[in-house]
Amino acid sequence: MSGANKNAASPSFLSDKSAKVFVAGHRGLVGSAIVRKLQALGFTNLVLRTHAELDLTRQADVESFFAAEKPQFVILAAAKVGGIHANNTYPADFIAVNLQIQTNVIDAAYRFGVKKLLFLGSSCIYPKFAPQPIPENALLTGPLEPTNEWYAIAKIAGIKMCQAYRIQYSWDAISGMPTNLYGPHDNFHPENSHVLPALMRRFHEAKVKGAEEVVVWGTGSPLREFLHVDDLADGVVFMMDSYSGLEHVNVGSGKEVTIKELAELVKEVVGFEGRLVWDSTKPDGTPRKLMDSSKLAGLGWTPKISLKDGLVDTYSWYLENVKQ
Repeated sequence: MSGANKNAASPSFLSDKSAKVFVAGHRGLVGSAIVRKLQALGFTNLVLRTHAELDLTRQADVESFFAAEKPQFVILAAAKVGGIHANNTYPADFIAVNLQIQTNVIDAAYRFGVKKLLFLGSSCIYPKFAPQPIPENALLTGPLEPTNEWYAIAKIAGIKMCQAYRIQYSWDAISGMPTNLYGPHDNFHPENSHVLPALMRRFHEAKVKGAEEVVVWGTGSPLREFLHVDDLADGVVFMMDSYSGLEHVNVGSGKEVTIKELAELVKEVVGFEGRLVWDSTKPDGTPRKLMDSSKLAGLGWTPKISLKDGLVDTYSWYLENVKQ
């Protein structure tokens, strides 16, 4: 079914709440937030499949799914993700699985008449020594961070695939690149979680045990940016409704916080009364990582959830769903 959709500017996403929307990866941190947002907005025809029901790495299965369901809109939040250790240990999985998912879903979506697709990437697509804050045009201007280049290369290919299909077929495929995310359904695993959920778990466990102190690596000086996943979901809906451009769009909070400030805030939210100790013999990591989200702000979208409110919300979810 070639040339299924020659119209590059789709009708308004929000104008038809009965439209069939496929959210790929609906059980993850990002996908689950997008589903919550769409349901809250009154969307009644969400198409959701678990990995057991539909393996997105299998091209024939993906094509059969699109042929049978014919969704009008696709939000691609499915990906194989992991930290530095996982990327170092399973580089073949990170490049192959992500390339397979993206290629299968983007191509089938075009060929089976989807009106609009949004591909979600990650801030790790940018060069290791990108200017700060990182603008969209920093993409492909220098070498990547070696520890997650397998994942980053796949995500860059996804952006370029959306652009290529727009150029060749005038098809409305767009890409959003979120900053560091946190919120309900995050990974709080002791070994392989990111800094914010790791801190939350450590302070909670210290509080429960009545520990006198929590030791955190580094000096606490690096600057980081965090976006609550419900804000990202709101930004995704905004882009589906209002953005139809060739270039990918950064989705960040635009607010920086030192790791020290973050740790103090998490400590306060969790209610840990002991001391916070910094082990400055341990490495700090990149001194600053902030995305330039002025393009999205210029289009009319900014995040709404403060870091404090977001942490309170995340801790309440942790208490109900994770704690031992």
